[in-house]
Amino acid sequence: MLITILISTFAPLKPETPLTVDYLKQFVIPFVGLSTGNHQFEFEIDDKFFASFEYSEIKEARAHVNLDLEKQDRMLVLNFSITGAIRVICDRCLGEFDMPVTIDEEYFIKFGHEHKEEDDNVLVISENETHIDITSLIFDYMSLQIPYRVVHPDDVNGISQCDPEVLARIEQLSAHKEKDSQWDALKDLNLE
Repeated sequence: MLITILISTFAPLKPETPLTVDYLKQFVIPFVGLSTGNHQFEFEIDDKFFASFEYSEIKEARAHVNLDLEKQDRMLVLNFSITGAIRVICDRCLGEFDMPVTIDEEYFIKFGHEHKEEDDNVLVISENETHIDITSLIFDYMSLQIPYRVVHPDDVNGISQCDPEVLARIEQLSAHKEKDSQWDALKDLNLE
């Protein structure tokens, strides 16, 4: 009997298909048979992972997940170390680039009488549970790496990596902006 723990996430999983279910099985960890102490798990994340979520902002990504699961008598401590890259679109020039990500997160799973989320990184599960599903945790950690405004990084000389043709066109259009004298008068207002 397989019991999975659903951990809240920003995007629901797509309707289950045999391909999706088979792929996501690797992220279900049966902890009940593990001895007390540390256990290492490794996962490779790719486009297929994010395609499993209905409203995923991430379409392309490559990442390596190292999970150190420490099993204690009354708790599991999950230490995630994720490195890789997410394919994003620059908000300034609309060019695609691979944004590097390095994530170190700690998550606690306590054993109790009822299933509840105590905090952002603390979950209480029933003592009868035998498996944990870390799919949504990995999805959330990766999704939260995308900043509000995505822009190409500068190179070592401080020069933007954005498409120079697009930047020139933006500059050209900005120079042709008509001045609105109604608002220009407010610039000269001294409020002190």
